[in-house]
Amino acid sequence: MVAPSGDQFEIAAGGYRAVVTECGGGLRVLEHRGRALVDGFEEAAMSRAARGQLLMPWPNRIGDGAYTFDGRELQLALSEPDRSNASHGLVRWAAWSPEEHTATSVSLGYRLMAQTGYPWTLDLHVLYDLSADGLTVTQTATNLGDRPAPYASGAHPYLSAGPGPVDGWELTLPASVRLLADERQLPVGREEVTGTPYDFRVARPVRDTVLDHAFGELARDEQGVATAQVRDPGTGLGTALWVDRHHPWLMVFSADPPGTGARCALAVEPMTAPPDAFRSGDDLLTLAPAGEPGDEVSVSWGIRALE
Repeated sequence: MVAPSGDQFEIAAGGYRAVVTECGGGLRVLEHRGRALVDGFEEAAMSRAARGQLLMPWPNRIGDGAYTFDGRELQLALSEPDRSNASHGLVRWAAWSPEEHTATSVSLGYRLMAQTGYPWTLDLHVLYDLSADGLTVTQTATNLGDRPAPYASGAHPYLSAGPGPVDGWELTLPASVRLLADERQLPVGREEVTGTPYDFRVARPVRDTVLDHAFGELARDEQGVATAQVRDPGTGLGTALWVDRHHPWLMVFSADPPGTGARCALAVEPMTAPPDAFRSGDDLLTLAPAGEPGDEVSVSWGIRALE
């Protein structure tokens, strides 16, 4: 029998343990000294609500799946048909191949072939590496074709600070701007978070705030790293997610709709571009043709325990 998420690749170091899956190259388990840092899924189950999945060659949504690039009008399949969107890229259900698996790290690759709506061939890679500092994830894309390719990436971990719901957790989110979205979760504007219920630049309880928003203008340290945190004030334990300078956006989702987890975890999603970037062009990357400077991009993010 093959698990719904395919082969399982376990790694461990510094008190951390992770399990990465063949399906989507995703993160199914991340623990620190036996404490879950992400709300994942069982080996006998499929990922639900995008848990742990990689979002490539775009994160979030493309309205109507229709966009124009390099003089071509293109149409993607609508993977979110109820909202008429193309959602979360093209690789989260694909079988990724292991490249190297050690006790502390695993790398997987997938060749995304040119197809209807995305007529470019990319080599995609992901490296999961554990150390005493936690988990570092590096996502890489290389254009193999002879024409420039649009590209963005993301990931979909659900952070955990202990037994839910998230209402009692404290959230720290270093973002000063929130994207406003319509009923299809497509951007229609932006607002400063100052004076709104969405200002979490100083840690405070989530309470009943419904979160399903992209946040930008992230405050960063001297190394260009921005860090979000969730913490249970009762235990003092929590989880931090950091992103490098290539990630100007974080999508935060409190898992409110039925079937998504009843606010038991908080998705904090690294994104190199905001929702609908293939149509707006906002922060969208262009991979140069194969063999030319700029034909490859690597970005990193990670998760660590708070104690």
